[in-house]
Amino acid sequence: MNIILLGAPGSGKGTQASMISERYGLPHISTGDIFRANIKAGTDIGKVAESYIKAGKLVPDEVTCEIVKRRLAEEDCKNGYLLDGFPRNIYQAEVLDSFAKIDLCININIDHALLMDRLCGRRVCAKCGESYHVSTLGGATTCAKCGGELIQRKDDNPETVSARLAVYNDQTAPLINYYTDKEIIFNCTGTEAPASTLFAVVSAELDKFIG
Repeated sequence: MNIILLGAPGSGKGTQASMISERYGLPHISTGDIFRANIKAGTDIGKVAESYIKAGKLVPDEVTCEIVKRRLAEEDCKNGYLLDGFPRNIYQAEVLDSFAKIDLCININIDHALLMDRLCGRRVCAKCGESYHVSTLGGATTCAKCGGELIQRKDDNPETVSARLAVYNDQTAPLINYYTDKEIIFNCTGTEAPASTLFAVVSAELDKFIG
């Protein structure tokens, strides 16, 4: 089963990806992870990607697609995988179609006002990376897990979040129609409810799909 997971920044996509990967035994393929792995290994494509990243530029679609293609050809992907963060636009989706068959696209819809609140209110432990929201902290400034200082990431501010959502709407949101036309999309709604609530909906669809 080859799956794509779509969702705007802050939609809970990463959490759902981890839960799906664990339950169904699918490798979680994240472009960020692939870039880091190739750069660390010093591969030819990794060096190309690193040159753009160090220059503060976006890695070109052609390079990103090639890195994903190579990753999907690895042994652990032969029985399926979960793509998170790829494709990001129609061009990448069309290239993906040339070397992979996608069975299902799961799209997490969520109100952008909720996303703004979720991201701008996020606080992260500088020591262990545990994530919190100001609404649940009761004024606490240290991590309940390890005692580390809670900080706001520099990109978790209204201006940056608005810009990220604008890019998503312009480049990635059109993929919803792309996979709707292919009749392989499953739309679900992300809310303020626990991640397990959304996962129950997602897993019910996956179980039905597998069955």
